[in-house]
Amino acid sequence: MSLHRRIAAAAAIAVAAVCLLFGPAAYLLTRARLMDEVRLELVRLAAPFLQPHGPSGRAAAPAAGRTQGGTPQTGGQLSPGGPVTADRDIDQNPSSCAIRMSAEGGEQALGGPSGYFESVCPDGRVIALSGGQPKLPVSPRTLRVARTLRGAYFYTTEVNDTHLQVYVTPDVYDRKAIQVAVPLTSTDSALHALLVTYALLVAGGVLLAGLIGAVIARSALAPIRRFTSQTEQVTSALEHPRRLEESGAMEIRRLAASFNQTLAALERSVEAQRHLIADASHELRTPIAALRSNIQIFLDAERLPAEEQAGLRDAIVAELDDLTQLVADVLELARGTARNEHVEELELDAIVREATERARRRSPGIDFQLELTPTVIENASERVGRAVANVIDNARKWSPEDGTVQITLRDGVLTVRDHGPGFREEDLAHVFERFYRSADARRMPGSGLGLAIVKQAAEAHGGFATVENAPDGGALVRVCFGTARVGERAPGVAGQADAYA
Repeated sequence: MSLHRRIAAAAAIAVAAVCLLFGPAAYLLTRARLMDEVRLELVRLAAPFLQPHGPSGRAAAPAAGRTQGGTPQTGGQLSPGGPVTADRDIDQNPSSCAIRMSAEGGEQALGGPSGYFESVCPDGRVIALSGGQPKLPVSPRTLRVARTLRGAYFYTTEVNDTHLQVYVTPDVYDRKAIQVAVPLTSTDSALHALLVTYALLVAGGVLLAGLIGAVIARSALAPIRRFTSQTEQVTSALEHPRRLEESGAMEIRRLAASFNQTLAALERSVEAQRHLIADASHELRTPIAALRSNIQIFLDAERLPAEEQAGLRDAIVAELDDLTQLVADVLELARGTARNEHVEELELDAIVREATERARRRSPGIDFQLELTPTVIENASERVGRAVANVIDNARKWSPEDGTVQITLRDGVLTVRDHGPGFREEDLAHVFERFYRSADARRMPGSGLGLAIVKQAAEAHGGFATVENAPDGGALVRVCFGTARVGERAPGVAGQADAYA
């Protein structure tokens, strides 16, 4: 799904969530208020029957009534608010269930707007106060109200397809319960209309939110579309580097600045690779030309004395070794500082010791002094082994035949000091550059890649490499290969430097 559609969908979903949250809440709140009004009306209608002598406040003569089973009973009929025609004197017989009924009109219709009234006696008799057969259900809870004269409550029911709200309240003067019912037809109609309205509002709100979200998404993504178009033009013409305009909204400016930094880094990488290839080509040209010349001479070696033929063979082998080493160094530099090689625990002190032993075999007249602390690092074994060998070989080459090379490994930092001529001040800033060779170094074998490889290996895992001249003469090279655990051992990893002889 595109980002444009995601924004539109997110807006629609957010509005739908709000509507689905507040719509039902508003509906339930409105329903509760309407039901409260109905209940207040029921209480108002029941109030006249809860007075000492009924709605008129006067005693009435006994009149005939009808129980729920249809058996005639002594009592009186009274329409709410109408004249009193009969009443039983509750003062003379306070334990009796006084009945008040209206003598006017016939049987009252269930669910009329003025309410429907029934009287429930403690013995279970139910009398419609407006005449006719009782129609409201009598639950055990209603009988309990009639007998205990406490615990008024409301309930809803459906009688003859009429939805009713019923109020049951005790009449302490006549010792009975009164049931008052009003229809919920108008209330249900209002709630149904309200429910339909809310449903339409939710649907319309979601649709409108989707449309507005689409418009907002189109407007918001317009700068990104322009930015994408510019980046496509830039990336399609890397041979002619250009930069994006850092204008517009703050987010777009930051994105353009970040992309420009990426382009700059990419250009530097491409330029570095070009320089590496050009320098390697230049450096390879000389040994290849010399090797070709020696091979051509060797083809006519039968004309040369045996001593010269042996020297020529040795020269060809040496040149092949130098060429092989140069190619290996170029490949090492081409790997860069990417940390995608296999990393493992290495005993750095063991690697330094073995590299030193190889240097001793090559230069037996030089005194190599070791002061090594057990150190474990996490790095690539091949990379570290080559870098350590390069540092020690560099000190060996520049040391006099009977000189001393001091090698120290302390706190995870390898320090190698020779007692040779040291670095010229103008060379200190360039010793780690690829193929850089000082004027004095050009007369010695090598390609100028040794210290460049050392720095690259050190920085590949967060370390560093520095050079300086010792106060009393000689060069001082310090290398750190990243985080180290000093004073520990990693069994089984020592001796890996043998591969870098």
